Amino acid sequence: MPLFRNATFEISIAKPSGLPPPSGAEIAFAGRSNAGKSSAINTLAGHVRLAYVSKTPGRTQLINFFRLNNGALLVDLPGYGYAAVPEKIRRQWSGLIETYLRTRESLIGLVLIMDSRHPLTPLDRNMIDWFAPSGRPMHVLLTKSDKLSRGAAAATLQEVRRALEPLGPQVSVQLFSSLKKSGVEEVERVIGGWLVPPGAASEDAAGTPAAAGDALPAAKTKAPDQGT
Repeated sequence: MPLFRNATFEISIAKPSGLPPPSGAEIAFAGRSNAGKSSAINTLAGHVRLAYVSKTPGRTQLINFFRLNNGALLVDLPGYGYAAVPEKIRRQWSGLIETYLRTRESLIGLVLIMDSRHPLTPLDRNMIDWFAPSGRPMHVLLTKSDKLSRGAAAATLQEVRRALEPLGPQVSVQLFSSLKKSGVEEVERVIGGWLVPPGAASEDAAGTPAAAGDALPAAKTKAPDQGT
């Protein structure tokens, strides 16, 4: 079964104090408001409204946890960078995201959503520079690729890969379209690789794939150097 299919809502939290005790490996999804994060999550999960898709960017104000079939968790972080949100709310979101990304030991990697028509904005670069020193992997989804011609999409992909190449294999990049449901298998392959402990066999003695939430030890946190 696909990794994200049949994900179920578990909990929403509005303050760092509300974070639940770790109970499985966690994959965080982050991105600039209106970059297509909720649509990407819904496409991966095969669910129309698992993550709320709003016509008003910046609507998502909570960290939402969704349980995957293998015991891991998909963690939907609030979108960042929407100017119309009051400064007090932006600071609250920033603190919530920062606390989670800095201190969550069960976080194993970040999926960063960028609009393929406007990649690597200053806010995206801030997030990359802030998260990269943690040593955890980061996978960039260039969403809305259906809005570009095939040639323009390929050029954008190469441009972003070249820009992030100095970070090494820790960072990977791909095109993605929620409308055409393209790129889903690549996401599954990359994230699935994060859920396998280094050097561990992919199957247990009975020949059954190991459950990611049970097999993966908690990641160690190395605090990033700067905030978003």
